[in-house]
Amino acid sequence: MAGQGLRGEREIEAMRNAYSISVSGVVQGVGFRPFVYRLARAHDLKGWVLNAEEGVEMHLEGEEGPLQSFLEEMKTHPPQAAAIAEVRAETTEAIGLTEFTIRESTGERQPTVRVSPDLPVCEKCLQELFDPQDHRHHYPYINCTNCGPRYTIIRSLPYDRPKTTMADWPLDEHCAAEYGDPGNRRFHAQPVACTACGPHYHFRAGDEVVRGDEDAIRKTVHYLRSGRIVAVKGLGGYHLACDAKNAEAVGAMRARKFRKEKPFALMVKNIAVARSLVDLGPESEALMNSVARPIVLGPARVELAGVAPDNDDLGVMLPYTPLQCLLFVAGAPEILVMTSANRSSEPIAYQDEDALQQLSAIADGFLVGERPIARRVDDSVARVGAFGPAILRRARGYAPSAAATFPTNRPILALGADLKNTITLVVDGQAFVSQHIGEFDHF
Repeated sequence: MAGQGLRGEREIEAMRNAYSISVSGVVQGVGFRPFVYRLARAHDLKGWVLNAEEGVEMHLEGEEGPLQSFLEEMKTHPPQAAAIAEVRAETTEAIGLTEFTIRESTGERQPTVRVSPDLPVCEKCLQELFDPQDHRHHYPYINCTNCGPRYTIIRSLPYDRPKTTMADWPLDEHCAAEYGDPGNRRFHAQPVACTACGPHYHFRAGDEVVRGDEDAIRKTVHYLRSGRIVAVKGLGGYHLACDAKNAEAVGAMRARKFRKEKPFALMVKNIAVARSLVDLGPESEALMNSVARPIVLGPARVELAGVAPDNDDLGVMLPYTPLQCLLFVAGAPEILVMTSANRSSEPIAYQDEDALQQLSAIADGFLVGERPIARRVDDSVARVGAFGPAILRRARGYAPSAAATFPTNRPILALGADLKNTITLVVDGQAFVSQHIGEFDHF
């Protein structure tokens, strides 16, 4: 009997095939490894997956049918924020692995992996954000593998927590358990945090400092409703915010920024408020709700004094961070001027000390977040055109994704124009376009 059992095991082992698979594209920071983990387990496959310099690599062992089903499902139903550019699968030798695991990332060569743009807060996180029974209730940095910061917190690749601006906040027991649970949507979510172990916000105005997320948000709302200007730290830099219906506040914003005529962007509480401001067709609404959450231009239905002088359009966006959603729920005006925090022609302020110094003559108060920003990224601006969305300013939500491919293996660097500058770097034939950098009349 023992001999028959051993022979049966050998026959099963002989039936096992193995593949070495590499996936390139936007596959880091979008929940791709946990997705692969769950998919492999569902098909009873053994092996491993890891982040590598050029994307995600995996070794899979199992019967041919489940292996092919895995490959097909991985290609056709990846995570929502993922963008697969290429899948290379080669047969290899089965080594008799008995489980499927997520391995530590490699870092031996120069990385060429695509980086995910920043993602808007997802519906599941919003449900938790406003659930009084959830331990992340009203936590302004809530996120999961399906949403939250990516490009603006990454310091180096491959994308792992120690290489992000979250490195200084070790996970507590609860977050660590979620991070390590394959069945949890925060499985290997690098920016994950909670009220107990993560960064927080505080409000400051002169010598006054208000700590505690909820108290700081309430103070900010009080300032906004009182017609004052607040510098609010966001994903890729600070915004200057004020009540868009308060002509005095808008006038003060324009005077202090030395911005004579250029329109201000608006952030609205919800899509219903957006419809009351601009004519929105189905395409414009879809663009406004897209994963990039850009500022969308549309024909104005109303006139807001000082917001867009001598302009027939208004630029409107929806809240895309938990903090912005909390501000509206806490009673902020339902239409806010939400413009880049800078003086006219200067780049957006994104480092706390610089912001406090540069914006002191503009902002009456500051809502400051503790999580550092790795690089400044403005809001994107788009409108619906005859051939689909036309991107007028390519930044948050789009950068640094590849915009085109070229038949070349040589690197190409394009430095862009003096105005509305972006740079493009072609690596292995993929043209990666940077975020909007600014105007070249400023160093």
